[in-house]
Amino acid sequence: MAKPFASSADTAVKEQTLEVLADGVYALTADGDPNVGAIEGEDFLVCFEALATPVAARRWLARLREHTDKPVRHLVLSHYHAVRVLGASAFGAESVVAHETTRALIAERGEQDWASEFARMPRLAEAADSVPGLTWPTITFADRMTIDLGGDRGELVLAHHGRGHTEGDLVAWLPRHRILFAGDLVEAQAALYTGDAFHREWASGTLDAVAAYGAEQLVGGRGAVSRGRSEVDAAIAQTRHFLQVMISEVGAVRRRGGTLREAFEATHAALVDDYGHWPIFEHCLPFDVSRLWDELSGVERPVIWTAERDREVWAQLQG
Repeated sequence: MAKPFASSADTAVKEQTLEVLADGVYALTADGDPNVGAIEGEDFLVCFEALATPVAARRWLARLREHTDKPVRHLVLSHYHAVRVLGASAFGAESVVAHETTRALIAERGEQDWASEFARMPRLAEAADSVPGLTWPTITFADRMTIDLGGDRGELVLAHHGRGHTEGDLVAWLPRHRILFAGDLVEAQAALYTGDAFHREWASGTLDAVAAYGAEQLVGGRGAVSRGRSEVDAAIAQTRHFLQVMISEVGAVRRRGGTLREAFEATHAALVDDYGHWPIFEHCLPFDVSRLWDELSGVERPVIWTAERDREVWAQLQG
């Protein structure tokens, strides 16, 4: 029996949990749905990620307003994927901050990604017609940007540590509290989406840089907040292991002259016992293996995903 396409059958509402990580530092998690966060400055807010639609974003902001009424000065986007960015208009932010490559990716493939992700995850695309258009960063940087939070609140450091989940991922680091918002570079017990990834760089230097922060709390792209060094280290290690198993299995099939379908089946078999119960595992894996197959075949940059290509790959590997 064919599996339902991607997350099209995932219609159950997920319970959201707003967590106060430190004075003025917040995260909203929801059982494998995209995480978002906020950091209070002296008289303003920095929000991290925007959710998929303005309607979804306004619901998060209403929860946040139970704790603070400060205006949003900066909205920081960790990367370009639609379910992370298309709710931006709800924030009324003075600036939208992203890596310079993220802006280029929005220009290159933002429209196609919007159609692709909303078809894959229709539940997250709540009130899709409320999205006014693509989200365009107004401030971009190459390596590092620091936001002075004012008063005695310290600073927020935004940094790019190389290619990983996408070409333009950034993290947000609060040195005072040793809290890291890692975006989709780290998932805590949620499956990795790697359809636009650079697997070998992500599994090595990029995750090495993330681990080097020595964070004591980590908010990943999905999954629960990791609290304490042991949980943070475990989330990074699980992310790395998922990538390493994929690289090993897909690489082995390619070297013996096998097919993409065989690579998918081998990778699924190698991962399912440890990770098959994680949210969106079955959804992500066909797209993950397809991109990794291309990468190991010498395709440097990810092929643009369209709604049509999504269906073709799904039919070939999960059909």
